[in-house]
Amino acid sequence: MQRGLLWDDVEWDEELKQNAEEKIKYNSQALVSEEEQEKYETEANQFWDKFYNIHENRFFKDRHWLFTEFPDLCINSEPNEDENTSENISNKASAIQEKERINIFEVGCGVGNTVFPILETNMSSNVFVYCCDFSEVAVSLVKSNSLYNSDRCCAFVCDISSDVWEVPFEENSLDFILLIFVLSAIHPEKMQYAVNRLAKYLKPGGEILFRDYGKYDMVELRFKPGRCLSQHFYVRGDGTRVYFFSEDEVHNLFTTAGLVKTQLYSSKRLQVNRGKQLKMYRIWIQAKYMKPLDSS
Repeated sequence: MQRGLLWDDVEWDEELKQNAEEKIKYNSQALVSEEEQEKYETEANQFWDKFYNIHENRFFKDRHWLFTEFPDLCINSEPNEDENTSENISNKASAIQEKERINIFEVGCGVGNTVFPILETNMSSNVFVYCCDFSEVAVSLVKSNSLYNSDRCCAFVCDISSDVWEVPFEENSLDFILLIFVLSAIHPEKMQYAVNRLAKYLKPGGEILFRDYGKYDMVELRFKPGRCLSQHFYVRGDGTRVYFFSEDEVHNLFTTAGLVKTQLYSSKRLQVNRGKQLKMYRIWIQAKYMKPLDSS
């Protein structure tokens, strides 16, 4: 079986952009009816419940790449010498507990493909991970995982696009909030509200770490006519939805919430299917936005 070829950080010229725009324009000619759009909005969690009931924890892979893209999440404590002695193990455990706890909150945790790599990588650090999803099935799968430890993790159901949030932490208490391929799943009109609310829970100096689909990604270009909800917003065959961002949109979302940019770029990867001689472009937006230190 022939494998495809990959090139990272490829150039994106005007011809490619024009071709993508024409494809999107064609695919967006027929919009999903208002009645169906309302159904996809009001029953969004049910569509994701069905997704996780079918796939359970087999669909997504653990995101070990996360620590390359966001090395901030690798929070190491000082190593001790002669780690094999029981006395040293006890001292090490005590030292970890004495360190100020690092609070991480992942929004849209799915079945834990980000949560558990973070916990495993930071075994020697005082890291606590809060995680939520609006799919009850997903949260139950996280809690049933053998790696789930309530002393280091708290999973709960929450819809960040709703008006009412019930979260187990206070405002100004989180060091990191992770938005990894999750904001794209909610309605664009509700994104700003969600980001504004999330920003309130960051400590001054805390950061939101963001990675999601970019405009002209091959996934967007593959949608057929009749699957478009609005500009750059689509519904998949299983009823789940996805939005494709531009850098400017991402920047406006976070700066409007009072956050300051520390990183923002588009990652473009060329993937070539040698058998079919097809060129496909994967495009992601990655960003880090910090809550100013003088915020109260």
